[in-house]
Parts: sequence; C-alpha cells; structure tokens
Amino acid sequence: MKNKVNIDVPDAILEQLDDSVFESTNYGNPEIQRVGPKVRATTGESKVQSSIDDVLSNTLKDGMTISFHHHFREGDFVFNKVMRKIIDMGYQNLTLAPSSLTNVMNDIVIEAIKKGVVTNITSSGMRGTLGDAVSHGILKNPVIFRSHGARARAIESGEIKIDVAFLGVPNSDEMGNANGMNGDAAFGSLGYALIDAQYADKLVLITDTIMPYPNTPASIKQTQVDYVVKVDKVGDPDKIGSGATRFTKDPKELKIAKTVNDVIVNSKYFKNDFSFQTGSGGAALAVTRFLREAMVAQNIKASFALGGITKPTVDLLNEGLVNRVMDVQDFDKGAASSMKLSPNQQEIDASWYADPANKGAMVDKLDVAILSALEVDTNFNVNVMSGSDGVIRGAIGGHQDAATAKLTIISAPLVRGRIATIVPKVNTVITPGDSIDVVVTDVGIAINPKRTDLVEQLKQVPGLPIYSIEELQQKAEKIVGKPAPLKFTDRVVAVAEYRDGSVIDVIKEVAD
Repeated sequence: MKNKVNIDVPDAILEQLDDSVFESTNYGNPEIQRVGPKVRATTGESKVQSSIDDVLSNTLKDGMTISFHHHFREGDFVFNKVMRKIIDMGYQNLTLAPSSLTNVMNDIVIEAIKKGVVTNITSSGMRGTLGDAVSHGILKNPVIFRSHGARARAIESGEIKIDVAFLGVPNSDEMGNANGMNGDAAFGSLGYALIDAQYADKLVLITDTIMPYPNTPASIKQTQVDYVVKVDKVGDPDKIGSGATRFTKDPKELKIAKTVNDVIVNSKYFKNDFSFQTGSGGAALAVTRFLREAMVAQNIKASFALGGITKPTVDLLNEGLVNRVMDVQDFDKGAASSMKLSPNQQEIDASWYADPANKGAMVDKLDVAILSALEVDTNFNVNVMSGSDGVIRGAIGGHQDAATAKLTIISAPLVRGRIATIVPKVNTVITPGDSIDVVVTDVGIAINPKRTDLVEQLKQVPGLPIYSIEELQQKAEKIVGKPAPLKFTDRVVAVAEYRDGSVIDVIKEVAD
C-alpha cells in the first residue's frame, strides 16, 4: 500500500506491526488512553544493591522489553555493563527499546543479536557497525525507528511496554531520588530517561555516587524506583559531552549559517518573543552566533530556546536574549553544568518536548527550527537515517518533531565530497516535505512553493540567492554526476514511523 510520500509499504509489514501508512502531518485531536506501570509497595528500607546479577534475577525474564537512555553518549559504561550480564546469564528473546543507540553500544548489541538474546529493537537510531549489520539482515525482525516524541507517545499508549528500565545516573540516594546534574559523570538534563522512569514496570538505577537522603533536586523520584545498584563508574565524563564548544571555521559552513540567519531575520517570525530550536553541529552553532548579533542589533528577545542545548544557547539565556531554555538534553559540558545554576533552564521530558498525543508539547509552540539532513529530494522530503549506500547510519531524533515549527529550515551543503545532498529521491523518507519550508545550501536556498508567503518575503532580500529545489538538484548533479543505483533485496530490515505511529518508509536489506 502506498503512503502520502509515495512509499510502497508491504502489507505483511502493516499486518506484522498492526500499523497504518503515513497520510498526513496533521495529528489532529484524538483521545488517547494512557497506560500505567505495575507498582509493588515497599517500606523505607534502602534500595541499594551491590550486584546487578541479583537485580536481574529478581526483575528480568525471557521475552521482556528492556530500556536504556543515551544521555551518556559515547561515554556510557552502564549499557555494556548491564548487557554483558544479561548475555552471560543466558536470557533470550528480549526487545531492546533504548532512547537511542550510540557507537559504544554496537559490539555488544551485535553479540546479543547473534546469540538470540535480542530479537527485536526499537530506537531513535543507530550507527556504525550495528547499522551496517542490521542493514545486511542480522536481525530477524525489522527495527522500528521512532522520533523522540513518537517514542514518548508509544510508551504512554502501551505500544512500547517497558518491563525493566536500566537507567544510569550520576547520583542517587538510597531510595532512588536522582538527577543528571551532579556527580563526576554529570550530563545535565535527564529528559529522555524520564518517560522510562514514569512508565516502566520495574526501574533500576545504576550509579557510582550515593548521596545523603533525600537527594534533591530529584528528576527521578523514589516513588518510581525499585532498585539502586552501586557500581565503580557509570561513564567517562570526557566522552559524555564535548568540552568548550568551538565555532566552525569552515567557509562553507559559515556561509550556510549566515544564509540561514538571513532567512530567519527576514521572515515574519523574527520578532519579540519568538522561539527557536537549533542543534549541535558546526553550522548550527554558527547560526546561534549570527542570530545573537541580529537580536542585539534589533533589540529582539526570544521567549524560549528548545531541544538539545549547547553552551552558546545558555549564553543567550545568561545575556538576557532568551527568557527560558527548555532542556531535554545537553550536548556539551557548558550546557550540562548550567542547569543546576539557572532556574530558567528547565529540564523537560520527551513527552513535554514533542509527544503529539499529549495535552500540549513544546514543539507545538515553536516558531523556528534549524535542522540538518543527509539528503533532501525535489519534493522536500528529508533523510537523516540512511547513507548514500543505503546503510543505516543516523537517527530520527527530534527531526520530525521540531519540523512542526512555523518555519522549518534545513541546512546542508549542496554536496559532501562526491555525494549529492540534494537528490531526485531520498533513500529513506524520515521527515515529509510538507513539514519543510526552506532548504539552505552553500550555493543558495530553495523555498517550498507551498509557502507563497515566504516566497514573497524572501525575494525582497537583497543578495539572497533563491532557486527552485529542482535547480539545486541539477547543480549538485553537475558537480558529482548521477549515483549508481543501489541494490536491495525484498526483505524489510527496518521501519521508520512518523510521529503518529504510521509507517513513513521502510528500509530494505542491502544486497551484497
């Protein structure tokens, strides 16, 4: 069955997942029944355990769903520690449901798949050797990729039923009151873990620092926690987030960033109390710098900045140019350390951030979003999941979620090396073209023709190079030529869902 973005979704996949095809970016106002976790009452005795083995014996059974968060990023020690125990204890047929999978997790997940320990995965994304292995058919059942907001929705509705959540935290007291702001491995906001803490039937905290009771502020509360496991070390602080953020010096990235800024400041959305979400890449950080200059020059202040937060965004807060920072994750040490110092840097969970099925998400109030892309096609569809070789090497993250902004800008170079970014058809549709308003490259911009208001506004800007998306695609093709066609088998190895749970695309096995 074909969906709205002309992807033919096999009926067998729709039946297997009890799913529907993507039809619209408009979620509407359906009434959703949320689920609740099982709770076993406990007394005031300490929940601290010294052995992960004992906790696993008391909580985990074959066929269950387990979850983790990815806030430790490449500095994560918890995931591998727990998964090693699970593999060695012989568990089978588990569903792995982390908020995302980072490179440091790849080897042990591949081992778990080969040994039948993990037979299903749902995540925001995957990269490296694991993405390559899944793309070549290592997993029997298709991976389900969901955005951060869609994952929250699926957990709240029971589509993802977490039996046991293993959440690493840099601190906890003996009863399970914990936050991400203090400790040697502090990473700031616990945003993506909070939904797991709220809905998992069993919640196990793993920490290297036991604080005096009661430990406050408590992002995760003792009312949610079953066990606290003390370990030597939960993460490598130097790999959790980058240190001092460096602005790009790359001329191409700077040119893109300046053009993005030109689009923003010449739009009707650049006014007092506007809101925005940027990102963590070099061009995105440069946009923040250019945006600051424009805000100072025109005496404009933003109501809030949203999403993954960096130190340059926190600097805007401290300078009084942004009233609130709504923080679901922190990308660097500057942003992470700021949270405990500033009452206006608010930790939010993934549901508050972007769940389309709740009573109001932050993305619903977002004016401007600047997002990246691996590919953009001539229908403005965006791919952030698979590479030019068809191999999985990315994550949906909050891309679909933030693209609901009033002005969604995709920033990307026209080509990367010998690979075109603007293409006739993307390998994997993640964010539909209906959500995208402007594509900014190093040679010029393309405005979605559906946005006639933006066309009229931006064509008045002196020196702003405006092309059709087809013209940009042709320019890219002249530089790198036409790519060789990719070869796939008929087997579906992954399914990309849209925010509402419908299938927006399928990823097929790469043929050798």
